[in-house]
Amino acid sequence: MTSILVVDDDHNICQLLELYLLNEGYQLYMVHDGSSALDVLRTEKTDLVILDIMLPVINGWEVCKMIRQISSVPIIMLTACDLMEDKIQGFELGVDDYIVKPFEPRELVARVKARLKNVQGYETKDRADQQAETNVLNIGNIQVDMNRYEARLEGEKIELKPKEIQLLYFLLKNRNMVFTRDQLLEKVWGYSYEGDTRTVDVHINKLREKLEGVCSNCRISTVWGVGYKLEIDG
Repeated sequence: MTSILVVDDDHNICQLLELYLLNEGYQLYMVHDGSSALDVLRTEKTDLVILDIMLPVINGWEVCKMIRQISSVPIIMLTACDLMEDKIQGFELGVDDYIVKPFEPRELVARVKARLKNVQGYETKDRADQQAETNVLNIGNIQVDMNRYEARLEGEKIELKPKEIQLLYFLLKNRNMVFTRDQLLEKVWGYSYEGDTRTVDVHINKLREKLEGVCSNCRISTVWGVGYKLEIDG
């Protein structure tokens, strides 16, 4: 059974999420502070985390940092503040998605399903050798291994966050093809996102900066008025 960890000190929100998520058949772990969240992650199998920012004991930012030290489990951050600076900070720490309070529970359920579907596509499919091989992409001197969530350039590991690795894998697999922000959200994030598409811009810019520092023959180009594409020389 798919398990979800909900971390929020607002008991009303927890009851609401419990109602909707249990109705979808998910197993839930419900805690109300950051320290308890880390205890659950260390002892229980968890497929996704719904994490509030403002938490007692350890706040959501610190919990996110600690999660990323031990796991690539998807994180949906809950926030009462719809500031781009907060979102950028979250993405840099490894958050996969954001939802702003107050929210429509059905939207959160849809995002949970999309995140889990996306993870299944990369992490939880059959681990037979044939499947494992298809998740390793070698293009020129770049290798992206989705089984290990690693990217390497000429054998040397490139330090990328999980979402950046997913984005690089997709762009490499479809190199020289132009994708709009909406298409990237659908293909990489796994959902259609109405409204602010700057999520893509943030991740593209971070990935571009990291590649420019290590890869002289690859670049992510902006096609003005359309979107982005990854190009490799040679």
